[in-house]
Amino acid sequence: MNDKQDPRKNATLKDVAGACGLSVATVSRYLNHSIKLPKATTDRIDAAIAALSYQPNPHARSLSLGRSETIGLVVPDISNPYFAHLAAAVERAASEFGLGLVLCPTLSRTDRELDYLGRLSRRHVDGLLFITNNGDDPALARALQGATTVVLVDDDIDGAIAPTIMADSEQGGYLATAHLIEAGHRKLAYVGGPARLTSSRSRVGGFRRAIAESGLEISISAELAGDYSSAHGRAAANRILSLDEPPTAIFAASDEIVLGMLAVFKQRGVKVGADISVVAFDDVGPLELFDPPLTAIRQPVAAMGRRAVERVLGLIKGGTREPETEILPVELIIRESVKPPRN
Repeated sequence: MNDKQDPRKNATLKDVAGACGLSVATVSRYLNHSIKLPKATTDRIDAAIAALSYQPNPHARSLSLGRSETIGLVVPDISNPYFAHLAAAVERAASEFGLGLVLCPTLSRTDRELDYLGRLSRRHVDGLLFITNNGDDPALARALQGATTVVLVDDDIDGAIAPTIMADSEQGGYLATAHLIEAGHRKLAYVGGPARLTSSRSRVGGFRRAIAESGLEISISAELAGDYSSAHGRAAANRILSLDEPPTAIFAASDEIVLGMLAVFKQRGVKVGADISVVAFDDVGPLELFDPPLTAIRQPVAAMGRRAVERVLGLIKGGTREPETEILPVELIIRESVKPPRN
């Protein structure tokens, strides 16, 4: 070791290289994981780093790699528990791969989404995981044409060429509805998200497929599309309860929707399970703590977050930008909110 090293001075890469008798390039490549060295050599480097209390300069490292080693996560609404859970899953995976994460909430505004795509082009981040409720906006598809390190998550964008990671919403809708039918329900309602979103179309598609494949005389009391929000759930519950022949069971296509419906049911003295059966979708909230605990389709949020990070990291490293969609399986979590209908 160099005994003349001033402990008050921040050690440099050159100091580390001099202390262990190696070139600066060799030490730099070791720290960047781009060279394999004998254990005796790596031990010398590690010992020099510890003795000098060397801290790598992240800005210099970014310049040497030509990357910021940071990705962005664009989300419509971070106050929504589903997006919050997905953001946490992405953060865990990004940390594991040594990536920084910038959270980019948009409040579902297309101008904010376009701004974050612009930041990608200016190299403020190396890649983006992109979640939008505006998948039918052609401006987004145009902006994505030159974006080679974007992965779409949870939903797709019409006309965009980008990898997409999604849960199997169609199968989720099918499992939820089949469960209601198996419990004996023959009057059903569906309360879903925006009709323009692929996830919404898939969930109602699964709902309809389960009814068609049952071969039974089943009536659909209502199919109500709207935002994935508690406000939509409240409005839908009031509308359903005002029907001359209300359904005996409801498939609500998100946790937020079902929370709004539950508020109305409580106000109007409708007991879930006893008076009306309910299946939710997402299962990111504490649905097991409700009375009764709610049956739900569970989205693979952790797996979606990890796969999205793996996919964008592959693009950052030069992988091909194929527009394939990877669909991850969902799971029916049976609790106590589905009972046979009253005669």
